Amino acid sequence: MTHAVIVTDSTADIPEELVSKYDIHVVPLRLMFGEETFQDGVDISAEVFYKRLVQSEQLPTTSQASPADYMHVYQDIMTMHPGSPIISIHISSGLSGTYQSAVLAKSLMEDPPEITVVDSRSASYGFGLLVVHAARLALEGKNADEILSSVEQMRQQRKLYFLVDTLEYLQKGGRIGKAAAIIGNLLNIKPILSIDDEGIIYAVEKVRGRKKAIARMIERFQEDLGSIQNINVAVGHTADPASADPVLEELSRHYSLGEVVLTNVGPVVGSHVGPGTLAVFIWPT
Repeated sequence: MTHAVIVTDSTADIPEELVSKYDIHVVPLRLMFGEETFQDGVDISAEVFYKRLVQSEQLPTTSQASPADYMHVYQDIMTMHPGSPIISIHISSGLSGTYQSAVLAKSLMEDPPEITVVDSRSASYGFGLLVVHAARLALEGKNADEILSSVEQMRQQRKLYFLVDTLEYLQKGGRIGKAAAIIGNLLNIKPILSIDDEGIIYAVEKVRGRKKAIARMIERFQEDLGSIQNINVAVGHTADPASADPVLEELSRHYSLGEVVLTNVGPVVGSHVGPGTLAVFIWPT
């Protein structure tokens, strides 16, 4: 019996135990420190990456996976799972060319299987949770249409906010000016970010102090979720799982928590937001 096979890219920041459990195929993006090139999540761990990041004077650069990388993965799946449809879910096309690489790979293949390439319009575990959901449904025997419909429903229900600890990396990446970064850091400004319906990161508001920023982020979730009381939650951290504790403690005061996932914000995403970032993703149970 054939079942749908799920493909994604490394910026989904899915914990390795979930990748293995649900047989998810992950295509790594690339990260460059000067002349050194690493495959995201393969050649460099989050722990090593963040240590190097704070020591490096120059921001590392990143590169999307090539169409050839996707073709290789799709062809392997065709060999291992002949006749199985492929659902390939990727980081927002508004943030990376990764989605376009997967689309081009599909178009270049001879006699391809049924391949659906999905623009998640999100980043990190904001779409990683969609990938895991799709993989669970696939193993339950749901067909591709059922999986895609359920994934879209979850995408619309999911809420997310990122808390950036320092403005230094947004400034180095050209997202804000140097003067704004200096002033913001002097004033202990902690920007709260999110991703809009088009898959673009935007600043929700700026709060002075990390504790106040976390409290404000929880307030925003309460506004977003309304009367919903039962939630699943994932917290992305920068190789510092203990930093998730204040968020989970505060959420548990207001909600009944179902699935709880802790995951690293990986090197590719982390190179743009920097160490100390917290990303919180919530979806109804």
